[in-house]
Amino acid sequence: MRSARPPASLVDARLPTPLYHQIYVLLREQILGGVYAGDAFMPTEHELMRRFGVSRITAKRALDELAGEGLVVRRRGRGTSVTRGVAAPPVNANISGLLENLLMMGLKTKVHIIDFGYVAAPDDVARALDLPRTSEVQRAVRVRALDGEAISFTTSYVPADLGRTYGRRDLALKPLLALLEQAGVLIGSADQAIGAVLADSVVAPRLNVRVGSPLLSMTRTVFDQNGRPVEYIVILYRPDRYQYRMKLARVQGPAAKLWSPAA
Repeated sequence: MRSARPPASLVDARLPTPLYHQIYVLLREQILGGVYAGDAFMPTEHELMRRFGVSRITAKRALDELAGEGLVVRRRGRGTSVTRGVAAPPVNANISGLLENLLMMGLKTKVHIIDFGYVAAPDDVARALDLPRTSEVQRAVRVRALDGEAISFTTSYVPADLGRTYGRRDLALKPLLALLEQAGVLIGSADQAIGAVLADSVVAPRLNVRVGSPLLSMTRTVFDQNGRPVEYIVILYRPDRYQYRMKLARVQGPAAKLWSPAA
């Protein structure tokens, strides 16, 4: 397994991120991706020094970071090995059926409500929900866990008149979409964008990751069948615990063959 060699060009001293953290991130992704399986030995400090052109202190810090996260075990005189069974398979969601998948996920996972109340809508939320500036909206922040391990950090906003149809306890027991439908909302469509962000000092401890860790970001505005925005939600996922998958088909376009979502 020691033949897996990340190119030295993947670390850059000119970046603001410390070199030890760059190496840690590369090795962490290889562990979670299965390049280093359970009980496999990791590169030694001297091997990391040669591969990345760094000092021994930097190489040691990278391995110590992995050990601190419980991904590897370091034994004096025996080297550093991957913790057995560390790479749990991520949950997969099909984008074409995203709303239904999340509804089913909500019935299988547990939710911890961090914050629940009513606030003046921030500008971006007011625009998304098509509300006058500073209109009152319900804001809820929660962490969803699967098998006892945090998987997502969610911040949702709902127009106040819809938000008052359910309470904090209801949101802990049922998915938000189910509560809206229970209140008579007929869900029609949604606009969403998927991106990536870095975990900040608020989100990182909630998802049990380090500050600066990459997270999958999903922003969605949900509309009822009359086109009224009824929910604006931002979800941050641990990418090692949750993935979006899409099946594509090669189709003939007007000028060339293109990839298109498969039915």
